Amino acid sequence: MSDAHLRSSERALAFGTWLIVSGAMLYSILTVTPLMAAHTPDAWDWTAPILPLVVDAAVLIVVRLDSVLARMGGHGGPWPVALRWMTGAMTLLLNIGASALAGDMVGVAVHAVAPLLLIVTAEAGLAYRRALTAAVLAAEERKQAQRDAAVRAAAEREQDRLRAERERREYEAAQAREQREHEAKLAREADERRARILREEADRAEAARRAEQEARDERERREHEREQAAKAREQAARQAATQRAAEERRRAEQQRQEAAERAERERADLLAAGPATDRLEEARARQVVQAAYAAGLTQRQAVELTGWSAGWIAARYQEQRELTAPTPRPALEEATP
Repeated sequence: MSDAHLRSSERALAFGTWLIVSGAMLYSILTVTPLMAAHTPDAWDWTAPILPLVVDAAVLIVVRLDSVLARMGGHGGPWPVALRWMTGAMTLLLNIGASALAGDMVGVAVHAVAPLLLIVTAEAGLAYRRALTAAVLAAEERKQAQRDAAVRAAAEREQDRLRAERERREYEAAQAREQREHEAKLAREADERRARILREEADRAEAARRAEQEARDERERREHEREQAAKAREQAARQAATQRAAEERRRAEQQRQEAAERAERERADLLAAGPATDRLEEARARQVVQAAYAAGLTQRQAVELTGWSAGWIAARYQEQRELTAPTPRPALEEATP
């Protein structure tokens, strides 16, 4: 049976018990009050309901405390049993008293139903509660056992996990140690290989340096020889160039003199023709104007020699002045500091 079923059964038992107790108490008060009023002085009739209330209150206390003790698994000893049976007997006697005094056996039987039902319900409810309490305790024990088993299983799983974790860490540590040793070995081999390569490179560099030094010495010797030969050739070339330059200057001077003499003869020929009777051709006139300008003749004289107008001659003289005018040198820019 599950905990829900146990709780449902306990609630049903409590509800039924208190329903029966409440009905029996109400029925007892209604039944016993007329009996007590008949056997009580008229001045005290108002006290008739007190006795059934006191007896029913005792029944209520017995039922309530029995339920609490049964739920807690305890036992009150003989006195609660005596109180329970005494209150049950009193309730029975009070309920059937009026019918018994009247000799009404049917009334005795009818009025005995509620007290007997109350007595039997109290006893049966106590037994039911003890049984339910035992079932609840058994269920709690099972739950506790399950919880203990779950805790033990969890502890075992945790131990297994810790053991597996420890083994994994040990394995990883061993792997890491082996890896470090392997890497250290590779590093040593690499260092040795680099050292060997460095030694070989140093040997090759030293050999190359020696070879380079020898080659440099040989190059310097050859360079010195080439420089000596070049200096000799340069000196011979300078002497030849000097002779050529002197010869060229001489020839150029001779050519200039010849050109000047030829130009002078041409100007003399152009100017010796005298005043023109007719206007010369433009090309011939330009030559005459150029010769007249070079000889320092006036524009009027140039007009007489060419037959051209004074304006045209003035324009040609202006051209000659522009051609023979010295080209102005551009001003040197100041050097920036």
